[in-house]
Amino acid sequence: MENSGNSTGGSNTDPKLVAIISYVTPIGWIIAYLLNNPKSDFASFHIRQALGIIIIGIVANAANYIPYGGGLVMFAGSILALVLWIMGLVSAVQGEEKPVPVIGEKFQEWFKSV
Repeated sequence: MENSGNSTGGSNTDPKLVAIISYVTPIGWIIAYLLNNPKSDFASFHIRQALGIIIIGIVANAANYIPYGGGLVMFAGSILALVLWIMGLVSAVQGEEKPVPVIGEKFQEWFKSV
């Protein structure tokens, strides 16, 4: 009853679970990155997508410090990040490797070492 399967520090962790975790806050992304061992193509795909979305969110929030219109840029960027986050998470839950629109393919190219 105590044996709940393999719990060896990320080894053989379900790639779908790792993909989903990657979308749950930046801390979740770090955990997913560490759990992706051995590397799964599916989990790595979503880790790269989530990283790109996190960066969009950070840049959007930094835009708030731009005088005269920075708040509007922050709002639009945050809405974009939220929509992309939902799309990425849904793709991971459904077990699909579907890049987020417009920039998802670039995330795969830019972060291919992740």
